[in-house]
Amino acid sequence: MTHKYVYGFAEGNADMRTLLGGKGANLAEMTGANLPVPPGFTITTEACHGYFRTGSRITAELERQYTAAMDLLERQTGRSFGNPDKPLLVSVRSGSVASMPGMMDTILNLGLNDATVLGLAKLTGNGRFAYDCYRRLVQMFGSVVLGIDGSEFETRLHRLKVRLNVVEDGDVTAEGWQSLIEDFKDCIGRRAGREFPQNVRDQLRMAVEAVFKSWHNPRARVYRKLNRIPDSQGTAVNVQSMVFGNMGEDCGTGVLFTRNPANGEDMLFGEYLVNAQGEDVVAGIRTPLPIEALKHSMPAVFEQLATAAKQLERQYKDMQDIEFTVQNNRLYLLQTRSGKRNAQAALKIAVDLVKENVLTKREALMRIEVSHLDQLLHRGLKEEAVRSVLASGLAASPGAAVGQIVFHPEKAVEWSKQGKRVILARPETTPEDIQGLIAAEGILTSRGGLTSHAAVVARGMGKPCVCGCEALRINLGAQTMEAGAAVIREGDWITLDGATGRVMAGEIPVSEAVMTDELRQMLAWADELRTLKVYANADNPQDAESARRFGAQGIGLCRTEHMFFSPQRLPIVREMILADTLEARRASLAKLLPMQEADFQDMFAVMAGLPVTIRLLDPPLHEFLPNLEELQQKLVRMTYQGEGTADEQAELKRMIRRVRGLHEANPMLGQRGCRLGIVYPEIYDMQAEAVFRAVSACMDKGIDVQPEVMIPLVGHASELKLLREMVDRIAEQVLGKHKSRECRYKVGTMIEVPRAALTADQIAAHSDFFSFGTNDLTQMTLGYSRDDAENKFMAHYMDRELLPSNPFQVLDTEGVGRLIDMAVSQGRAVKSQLKTGVCGEHGGDGESIAFCHRAGLDYVSCSPYRIPLARIAAAQAAECPYSHPPANRACPI
Repeated sequence: MTHKYVYGFAEGNADMRTLLGGKGANLAEMTGANLPVPPGFTITTEACHGYFRTGSRITAELERQYTAAMDLLERQTGRSFGNPDKPLLVSVRSGSVASMPGMMDTILNLGLNDATVLGLAKLTGNGRFAYDCYRRLVQMFGSVVLGIDGSEFETRLHRLKVRLNVVEDGDVTAEGWQSLIEDFKDCIGRRAGREFPQNVRDQLRMAVEAVFKSWHNPRARVYRKLNRIPDSQGTAVNVQSMVFGNMGEDCGTGVLFTRNPANGEDMLFGEYLVNAQGEDVVAGIRTPLPIEALKHSMPAVFEQLATAAKQLERQYKDMQDIEFTVQNNRLYLLQTRSGKRNAQAALKIAVDLVKENVLTKREALMRIEVSHLDQLLHRGLKEEAVRSVLASGLAASPGAAVGQIVFHPEKAVEWSKQGKRVILARPETTPEDIQGLIAAEGILTSRGGLTSHAAVVARGMGKPCVCGCEALRINLGAQTMEAGAAVIREGDWITLDGATGRVMAGEIPVSEAVMTDELRQMLAWADELRTLKVYANADNPQDAESARRFGAQGIGLCRTEHMFFSPQRLPIVREMILADTLEARRASLAKLLPMQEADFQDMFAVMAGLPVTIRLLDPPLHEFLPNLEELQQKLVRMTYQGEGTADEQAELKRMIRRVRGLHEANPMLGQRGCRLGIVYPEIYDMQAEAVFRAVSACMDKGIDVQPEVMIPLVGHASELKLLREMVDRIAEQVLGKHKSRECRYKVGTMIEVPRAALTADQIAAHSDFFSFGTNDLTQMTLGYSRDDAENKFMAHYMDRELLPSNPFQVLDTEGVGRLIDMAVSQGRAVKSQLKTGVCGEHGGDGESIAFCHRAGLDYVSCSPYRIPLARIAAAQAAECPYSHPPANRACPI
């Protein structure tokens, strides 16, 4: 049986999008709705796949089918393809499944040659128009099909206008176009090594091939990667009879949105050009008129267009982006698609369509692209004020920040207290920099990836951050930053755009973030539908308050080490680490105990009965100590420049010995997490005591508490068994039997070591919950160091399509995901009510949240500023668990 590769517009419908592409399916749908669509046919995406499978060759069967379709089109239009007396002209356009506006190629006026142009001139009585169409075809064909640089043609066009002393294309005479056509043909012969094809069948075959090939052009690849559109979709090709907006003053072409894409207002929004073809509107050669002007110049056409716009919006249940042409006062619709809009407009349109009974709440939620919500929850740049960019790095945490650059965290704190706005710039940040990070408006690093310390902390705080900006050379000693020839000194003003990774000199105006009524409404609808709970990663009472404000249902990760880095506590922590005896170490821990207890009390009070998961100390101890290189430099200054007393030098040398002693070849796999708590049990003893003293104090005040103690980096059940016994012992000591029974606290572990996932049934015997730390689990499963991978080879892997997406941004469901599935299944086989969740960065990613829903997890935990995104993504996952579709892709169920 012969496979069908070509469908007439009357044969298709909107449900055939995967086969016909978005444009072809929509043209078929409009044709079926009796809207004024020029007739044509679609060559399917399957034909595109076949073209590449056969070595980029159009098969005889495909050529036979589209030739038959052209024969039918000739009968429908009463014109003949290649006939000099009554020529049929067609457009050949791409049509991918997902909307990719402007990314692939189009050829207009196909079918013109030296003979048919005479027929077109005779039929229309307009030689200037006919030759204008012919020169457009030769120009587009030369550029799109034959690969000649477009500037070759633009230069020749400019030269002609200068010679004729005209500015507008419409002022060029027929004779002028004729001379330019010959000039273009000569250019093609010399640059392409072949003549412009006079055989119109050759034109069609070559044009179809060019559109197929454009699926793999660089801009299309980049766009697909940016919007997570699968390369496997392919493109359809739409061949449509031409209508002409450039035949005279009663003709025109334009683009219409059924609502305002900038703010979502219910109004016709668009523009058009009189006496022009479609590419003139997008090329910006002429200034278009607002669509309202059409109401006065062609009132009947405007009314017909407005009626069609409303019909299409109701039919597709979404704002439409419509391309139209007017030929001799007659309206033709060339395309409709769901219109691109910004985040706030998307929310308003969706909410309004629910109020208008066009959409259900569920349908409205599925229309939201959750990643765009970052536009609303963080400040953004006023793009019209951006003039130049110093450098670009990784967009690590969204939002715009403006401030005076400083290079040391102490200076950031000092200047912030003076009321100055500062940007902290460092080669990379460490936990020791926390006070500077808190004080800064934004954070900039020349090293580090999207899950580096700076990135993770910035996202948690909701601060803009650009990481891994390797084009910058930061000199901490000189307190300068170089970008090419530019030198930025301490105190100079810079602007960061954490949403795009741009770094700019000077002060760029920003627009403030707002929590709009539409977003609140959409979140309320999301909460009705989702089954996944959304917790927050919060390390202090201020984070907890932000989390509650954004709708968190608990705290899924409180990193207690972040409480140790304040100026008041860090010296005590260092004192504890440098202690030579157990007694000295316990004395230092005793000073920290009431500080941690106070933090936990405040967090329990803020969360008011919601679960609070407290992770005991995780990082290796060396992270709390000064940098070894800086200590050695300080010792050199003391020794050779006479700085400091003998006692100070002796203390510095002791510090250096201790830092060297704690140095690890691979800290990621070294003495950290539960290993630290086993070797130094007094540290975990103090933290557990602080937790339960805070619990007891809150219970005495009548505050409901749900504490959950998390043991990090467990790889063997014996580790958790030992540390669980310690936590239970301290809980009973502090709370007493009555309170410990009344409190019903939980003890669990973070699953971040592959062995823990593989032996989850053994670990579950000692655990009340599993929290998947997907940042480290991804590192250990793939064998990728986060910072090194993102700085060195991840971009190369993505360009080569060796990975579907960055596994530190989108969960690797085939590898890491299988470990999670396995751990959940094994754990619940032992304890059916075992609580499970994700607390890594993936807890704020839409696609990863969809996986968490499918895996049957109870919650995801993310930074406070990503909670609204996660709430909507969780609702979308509940409606469509097998994918996380953006607005231009349909759910498969």
